Amino acid sequence: MTARHPWSRYVAIGDSFTEGIGDPEPASPGGHRGWADRVAEVLSSQVPDFAYANLAIRGRLLQQILDEQVDAALDLHPDLITISAGGNDIIRPGTDPDEVAARLDGGIARLRRDGATVVMFNGPDIGGTPVLGRIRGKVAIYNENLHTVAKRHDAIVADMWALRELSDPRMWAPDRLHFSPIGHQTIARMVLDALNVSHDLEPFEAEPLPRQSWRQARIDDIGWAREHLAPWILRRLRHQSSGDGVAPKRPEF
Repeated sequence: MTARHPWSRYVAIGDSFTEGIGDPEPASPGGHRGWADRVAEVLSSQVPDFAYANLAIRGRLLQQILDEQVDAALDLHPDLITISAGGNDIIRPGTDPDEVAARLDGGIARLRRDGATVVMFNGPDIGGTPVLGRIRGKVAIYNENLHTVAKRHDAIVADMWALRELSDPRMWAPDRLHFSPIGHQTIARMVLDALNVSHDLEPFEAEPLPRQSWRQARIDDIGWAREHLAPWILRRLRHQSSGDGVAPKRPEF
């Protein structure tokens, strides 16, 4: 018989990663499923009257998450909270990973106030990613800070950097900024393992990728830059966010 986990009220907070962008599912609230929904589905199958809320909104910066979502999460009296925050700050030019982590530290202290289990996410290794690969060192510094924050507040780290499967391009959505359904499934498995919760989520069985010519790779890069990178840069210049006007997909239990 499978041992039951100890949680009954789960709240997920964060940005597009936690909202589930890249994992479209018309039947899910907001039209996206994502790793958090997948984790909640497993947790709910093992505990009666399990409750799940997801307050994450795409495009949110760390301070917006701290200001808009932390108190709203605590008001739901959860015993399990996941938070992924700071990634949108880190990818912006000129941000200081030490300063971002220091602000997150205060947020984790607040989330731990009532004794809930808190799961934090560090950043994946983006060394092989076009454009974003240039800030690999910045992400690594942020990650080291997050391990210190987690130790200080007795939080759990869902270690994305160690999840080497994420280097496979099939783990990423066409925009190369969000994860694909396969990526979200892989991350859900990792989170459940970090929580020591048994599950039967299928692992990704990697098959060899077909060889791609240098010319075709460059054509794909140009298409990606035109379709995804340029609009992202334009929103930054206009001080717009993909989350403008978007509400949480699961604001209550």
